[in-house]
Amino acid sequence: MLKDLHPNIRIRIYTSFLSRLIGSMIFPFMAIYFTNAINAFWAGTLLLINVIIQFVAGLYGGYLADILGRKSMMVTGEWMKVIGFVGMILANSPWYTSPWVTFAMMTIIGIASGLVNPAAEAMLIDVSTKETRAFMYAINYWAVNMSLMLGLIVGGFLYKTHFFELLLALFLMSLVTLWMTSTLIHETFTPEGTTTKPYGIKPILQSYKTVITDIPFVLFILGGIAVLSIEFQRNNFIAVRLEKEIIPKTYSLFSGLDMSIDGVKLLSLLTVENTIIIVLFTGIVAKWIRNKPEQPIMYTGFILFGLGYGILAFSNDLMTLALAVVVLSIGELMYVPTRQSVLADIVDDSKRGAYMAFNGFVFQIGKMAGALGIIIGEAIGGVGMGVLYIVFALFGIVFARMAIQMRTVNGKIRTQKAI
Repeated sequence: MLKDLHPNIRIRIYTSFLSRLIGSMIFPFMAIYFTNAINAFWAGTLLLINVIIQFVAGLYGGYLADILGRKSMMVTGEWMKVIGFVGMILANSPWYTSPWVTFAMMTIIGIASGLVNPAAEAMLIDVSTKETRAFMYAINYWAVNMSLMLGLIVGGFLYKTHFFELLLALFLMSLVTLWMTSTLIHETFTPEGTTTKPYGIKPILQSYKTVITDIPFVLFILGGIAVLSIEFQRNNFIAVRLEKEIIPKTYSLFSGLDMSIDGVKLLSLLTVENTIIIVLFTGIVAKWIRNKPEQPIMYTGFILFGLGYGILAFSNDLMTLALAVVVLSIGELMYVPTRQSVLADIVDDSKRGAYMAFNGFVFQIGKMAGALGIIIGEAIGGVGMGVLYIVFALFGIVFARMAIQMRTVNGKIRTQKAI
């Protein structure tokens, strides 16, 4: 149960939920904000720059978490968020507006997230055990999805008319999370040799050289990239295919209410279905997987995930698509917490911050693969893409299995039996 987890874990889940709840009312709509305030080209450019800066900051933050400690980086990042949110309020007040100042403040917030996230991920590993990690990651995953769903719903109604008030709420929430982080979270890692701190580029590169030459870890990351590449197809190839192939049709609902469904609306409904399943059944799955062998559950999750997306790649039947979402959602519930738990076993304990920061490549490359899926899909069609998704899921299993076996042979994973 949640009360059985380390207090640091509970506080981090609470702060993450609160910050994401308010943040998801605003940040998903910033592309619209910059497009309206400047133009579409600069909107895309500025958001891309922000992603790159946040990623680089994450690499640096992961390194600093290993030489300065977890809590200090988290508190520093939370202070920077407070400053960034104050700047966004001032740049979007009734008396003064500036999209460029807003972007500068978003950059500060992005850097802050780059400092907080790797340290927080490393801290979760520090205070968790092999027996509790899968449950911990499952609960955290539920909290993330619940906060995003609620935030998007509220933001969709209030963003256009109450943007300034939402920024005020985000600032107040940042004060709460800063207080919780600074007073309730305890330091979990004290670096050795505290007299000299190498902050330059060379020691950072040396730290990540160790990470990228860790073959089992790199193989595990490649497996993660293969699986995440499937997920990012939803808003790329699958979205384009449904928009083109689904013929708009009106359906009669209760009380004589009619609803027209086209490809875009269908994609939204399928996304909502996926989110609802995750929110409702995470607790059940978390209890089920607790104290069970993680690797077979993870591999089964990969297969179900790839199979569900494989059906989404070519089917136009509404019931079949809905069933496919059920299948991929079950796979997602099974593989997300178990993969995170196995990842915690694979990383080098002395460089957890750097390892968790490098793990961010999974999402960045997955996004790139998602964009490439549109081009590939034009060449091989929906059925071909469906087969490709299943192949990628199998790649995920192969790479993960190789990584685990190599680490087990080397004695790193002591409590996990190789399959």
